[in-house]
Amino acid sequence: MGSIMKTFIFLALTVHLAAAASHSVQYFYTAVTPGINFPEFTVVGRLDGEQFEYYDSVIRKVMTKTEWMKKVDAADPDYWTRQSQIAQGSQETFKVSVGTLMQRFNQTDGVHTVQFMVSCELHDDGTKRGYMQYGYDGEDFISLDMNTLTWTAANAKAVTTKQKWDGLGAAAKWKDYLENTCIDWLQQYVEYGRSSLERKVSPEVSLFQKDSSSPVVCHATGFFPKAVMIYWQKDEEDLHEDVELRETLPNQDGTFQKRSVLTVSPEELKKNKYTCVVHHGALEREKVLPVSDCRVLSDGGSVGIILGVVVAVLLLVLIGCVGVFIWTKKQIMKPDFKPVPSSSSSDSGSDHRST
Repeated sequence: MGSIMKTFIFLALTVHLAAAASHSVQYFYTAVTPGINFPEFTVVGRLDGEQFEYYDSVIRKVMTKTEWMKKVDAADPDYWTRQSQIAQGSQETFKVSVGTLMQRFNQTDGVHTVQFMVSCELHDDGTKRGYMQYGYDGEDFISLDMNTLTWTAANAKAVTTKQKWDGLGAAAKWKDYLENTCIDWLQQYVEYGRSSLERKVSPEVSLFQKDSSSPVVCHATGFFPKAVMIYWQKDEEDLHEDVELRETLPNQDGTFQKRSVLTVSPEELKKNKYTCVVHHGALEREKVLPVSDCRVLSDGGSVGIILGVVVAVLLLVLIGCVGVFIWTKKQIMKPDFKPVPSSSSSDSGSDHRST
């Protein structure tokens, strides 16, 4: 591939990564059956993938998770009190929903969860998008169709809820919230956190294998913003087969990490030139790492470092972002959200109706 073509592709990817910097706010609500060592209700708020608010049924108040969110104190001194009251009301509603769905699924015991995601996003060209979905026990349950202003039932048990909510006409209120109120709050939050959200931190990239016969891992970490591209080349040609791109994960310091795994035989590695290429908005040019520089983690120390990173990420997900969930169907994880007000107030809150 010629240098001019490579330059063109790099510029095109840079524009793509910059466009990906559109902002989004997302809230996750999780209610679980009592009796386990876990809060019965949690709410996690994320702005552009960074957790900035948290509530659970033990502390019973909304707390900030970022320094920049403390700016709201001067602009709106009652903000945290109102948010806590709204979350407490949602807690009671979700508790009822857990009991209702257990009855509908003929369940009398066990651990069960009701989960809710609401999110809106604003793109650089002014395009607005919103999403709202419920899940039960890790599966999709019901979601809002913004185009038809109706509810989509994911299974037969959700049809009763769909018919009830369609009759109440709540979809129109959600649409108005997602396209207006939510966007207004999103813009305000972005203004509070602009210095943090719009910072650029370059990724540190490394290549490693467990042993000489294992897949090759290209690992990028410590980068911000979240958008990054990792791909492989074989003899300077893009490679798409035998490649597994993993999801982007958060680091404890607010940056992100991502890895791509190449499965290739030792014989192929010797016969051909393999490279990992990483593009990120903070880089002036792409990082290209030859697989010949790959580290083989045969010593326990290096393996321990990698395992430590993985454990740290798991702890961040389980403790720092408690309440953020992953439904088994991938389509639930759509771009980011924020809850509807329970009154005419513009504060984030909930108009959650019983199922």
